[in-house]
Amino acid sequence: MGPGGIATIIAALSLLVIAVAIGYAVVRVGRLVDQAGAAITDLTAEVTPLLEEVTLTVELINGPLQSINKVTKTVEGLTTKISDSTEGFLDKNKMAMNAAGALLAVSKLKKQSDIKAKKASKSKRKVADEEFE
Repeated sequence: MGPGGIATIIAALSLLVIAVAIGYAVVRVGRLVDQAGAAITDLTAEVTPLLEEVTLTVELINGPLQSINKVTKTVEGLTTKISDSTEGFLDKNKMAMNAAGALLAVSKLKKQSDIKAKKASKSKRKVADEEFE
């Protein structure tokens, strides 16, 4: 066997080693892909019920929110109607406007007199307390 035969055997053995290494790598990558597929399947199985629960929760929350929205719109409409009718009444009846102004003035005077009465009673209490001391 000459030097060419030995070189051929060495080349064949090195190609065999390379082929075995590539085969091993392919098997490992195949196992990795299988495990990734199993992990994705498990993840899908766990996430699907969770998403269904979240959807149900959102639907349950939206029901009362829609009711609250309807009530709010109704109250807003009622408030607008009352405001419009009050403005119309006061615009058409100048006497009602004068009476409302008079009532406001009387209530302000009443508040001021109540404040003065409270101050006077506090000062009388202070004088009475000083006499007892």
